[in-house]
Amino acid sequence: MIKKHLNSLLSAALLWVSSHAVADTQWRTLSPDNLMVMTLPHGKVIFELAPQFAPRHVAHFKALAANGHYQDNKFYRVIDGFVAQAGPAESEQAYGDNLGHEQTASTISMESEWLLAQSPRITPVQSPDLFAKQTGFSGGFAVASDDTENKAWLTHCPGVLALARGNEPDSGTSHFYITNGQAPRYLDRIMTIFGRVVYGMNHVQAITRTAVIEGQAAVDNADFTPIVSMALMSSLPIDEQITIQVEDTESAAFVKKLVERRARSHAFFYKKPPSVLDVCQVPVVSRIVPTNADKPNKS
Repeated sequence: MIKKHLNSLLSAALLWVSSHAVADTQWRTLSPDNLMVMTLPHGKVIFELAPQFAPRHVAHFKALAANGHYQDNKFYRVIDGFVAQAGPAESEQAYGDNLGHEQTASTISMESEWLLAQSPRITPVQSPDLFAKQTGFSGGFAVASDDTENKAWLTHCPGVLALARGNEPDSGTSHFYITNGQAPRYLDRIMTIFGRVVYGMNHVQAITRTAVIEGQAAVDNADFTPIVSMALMSSLPIDEQITIQVEDTESAAFVKKLVERRARSHAFFYKKPPSVLDVCQVPVVSRIVPTNADKPNKS
């Protein structure tokens, strides 16, 4: 019965692949112009930015990083299983541009969703989803959509990078957060996601928690984890740059992975879970491409 079910899923997936243009290879090399390197005291975290979904936010983030805005900022709101949020000590600090002019980070309007008809190709995962009519992957990012609204949006899976804001929708400035645990999908569509961690999630998890349980002493802000530097990969000296590849979520190999993950046909699952698949429970594997002949490292 399980084998018949798996064959049925594979047949449906192959039919989908045959009716869509899919990538020839399993891996996609990320452009250094689209990778942001955040250095923490205990290691580096690398974000893949998403200009195809949130172009103004990506440009805003790149400009702030280039002007040193994030230098010595701290992660001041770090809640286990939720988010690690960082930004200036004050509501917004002034910072200097490369010409020495003092500026302040401006507010930026939301880019939390887009027209589905204008969306990049989406590899489907689940329909319906708990929070959306359809989920899938596009360019390595988990997305959700609703064809009745003609809208699509990025989802709050673990490791996404998003801009914090106040109560007003268009009040985001430079404070950002990284989801570090459960998928807070109730934030979908009301926050702007503009990137995701592709390297160093272990360093994100090692950021000092600032929220404590009742009865514990408060964490002194002197112990908050600082940002040592924030720089675009392409701006680093060539010998410090890292080439990263990620699974191509538009490839036939990834579609096959989705089918197998849904079916759970391994003998370990002596009781089979329902044939549903949470988009946030599908890891998109990354690897470093070495400069020598060694085999790439996966992360």
